[in-house]
Amino acid sequence: MSKSPNRLLGIVFGAVYIVVGLLGFTVTSGVGFFATQGGLLLGIFEVNIFHNVAHILIGAALLIAGLSNVRAAKTVNSVVGAAYLLLGLLGLFLIGSALNILALNAADNVLHFASAVVLLAVGIGADKNVRTATA
Repeated sequence: MSKSPNRLLGIVFGAVYIVVGLLGFTVTSGVGFFATQGGLLLGIFEVNIFHNVAHILIGAALLIAGLSNVRAAKTVNSVVGAAYLLLGLLGLFLIGSALNILALNAADNVLHFASAVVLLAVGIGADKNVRTATA
């Protein structure tokens, strides 16, 4: 495997998000799929079943891209980073509303913003010699 920061980050973040998604199921017994309030993972992150599934799918995308090649990792890191930035912004307005189908809380928003910063910084800033779009 190359020494690409994008590939390394995709593999590490992907594995972590998959584990977090799986661990989330240990605290969501009796919580509805789209419940606006969920169980507390690690005592601070609120999750419901939909949130857990989203973590697993996002983690799988990051992991697969990281294991594939630099272009895939760079693209997926950037896209997931942008999605987490958007989710962080939306989360500021969703907490406490009936539209909060991911059972987001303030700790989730902080983690989503932090993930967005790291994924976007590496996705956009590293491996500049690799283009993300085919020409």
